[in-house]
Amino acid sequence: MREIIFDTETTGFDPRSGDRLVEIGCVELVDRRETGVTFHAYFNPERDMPAAAEAVHGLSIQFLSDKPLFASRVDELIEFLGDAPLVAHNAAFDFGFVNAEFARAGRPALDMARMCCTVQMARKLHPGAKHSLDALCTRYGIDRSHRVKHGALLDAELLAHLYIEMTGGRQIGLGLAASAASAAAPSAVVASVVSRGTDRPFREPRPHMASAAELARHAEFVAGLKQPLWLDAV
Repeated sequence: MREIIFDTETTGFDPRSGDRLVEIGCVELVDRRETGVTFHAYFNPERDMPAAAEAVHGLSIQFLSDKPLFASRVDELIEFLGDAPLVAHNAAFDFGFVNAEFARAGRPALDMARMCCTVQMARKLHPGAKHSLDALCTRYGIDRSHRVKHGALLDAELLAHLYIEMTGGRQIGLGLAASAASAAAPSAVVASVVSRGTDRPFREPRPHMASAAELARHAEFVAGLKQPLWLDAV
């Protein structure tokens, strides 16, 4: 099963008011495991960068001025996404910006049925708790010490770890493995016993009760002890 975890950085909160996408980071998972395959790009937003947005992600218009336009890499992005489910934190926000850019580039919008939102997942798993990426990373023990500012690829990588933990984590598959092991165990034990029994001579079971001679020798030994502790206790 192939899934794409992604995150975006933007100039603001609403693409309908002219805000633009400036960065996207995507991480590929196959069977809930990172493959190491990613897609990452910065884009020239063709507008100014509000100070409040720059304070969040650190991307200045000077830095972005020589970056490609979204339309120049849209087909590469579409090819990378393929038809995989798309996982994002507060996914409606990211889908809204990506689809706004797709519309500008004359491409069809992403199907919202492909959307998986980890905020919604967190609300079901941990009602009443904080559901920010930072708070959830802390809850699941995911190291985010290197996250000084928001970054699309960095946040997508953190979200990939979080998503794996929220959907079973390292426990995925262990139940099946345990069942398979337990199913195989009886035949393995029988085979081991059979193999040991065929190459060794048969021996009568050894008696474990002391014989009369052994009891007599023990009594003689005890009688020769000087001031045994159990006599002092009496």
